[in-house]
Amino acid sequence: MLGGISLRFLRMIRSESKVYFFFEKKGFSLENRSVLKNFICSLFKKEKTALESINYIFCSDKKLLEINKTYLKHDFYTDIISFDLSPGPQKVAEIYISIDRVRENAKELGVSFKNELHRVIFHGALHICGYKDKNKKDRETMRAKENIYLSAFGA
Repeated sequence: MLGGISLRFLRMIRSESKVYFFFEKKGFSLENRSVLKNFICSLFKKEKTALESINYIFCSDKKLLEINKTYLKHDFYTDIISFDLSPGPQKVAEIYISIDRVRENAKELGVSFKNELHRVIFHGALHICGYKDKNKKDRETMRAKENIYLSAFGA
């Protein structure tokens, strides 16, 4: 016991993962979470970026539009918004993903929802690693990196 709290209990609540998933969007869940968490950690290692923690929040179009308007002053739908909250060299981040937008994009692109979801998840991680997508050259680099990680993940 440590101050009235058992060590067994502390071990139960302590997580070794640096990747966390939260679900605002009802009726949505992720398969193989531990495999995906490990893969995201390996992506950061391959990109030589120290990761302290990253939260993925899966939400609706409505919620992400609200975040886009409030924090970025953009009045349009998007599939992902990444926030690098790092006070130092170790990355701390929050990534918001609209499940509605990912579904819509998958249909438009003629790919599976799972493939598009993984692409967006990796896209967010790559933003936190420092990749940009504001101009054509940066978008091409980002897409190439996404494809490398999609292929390595088996998506």
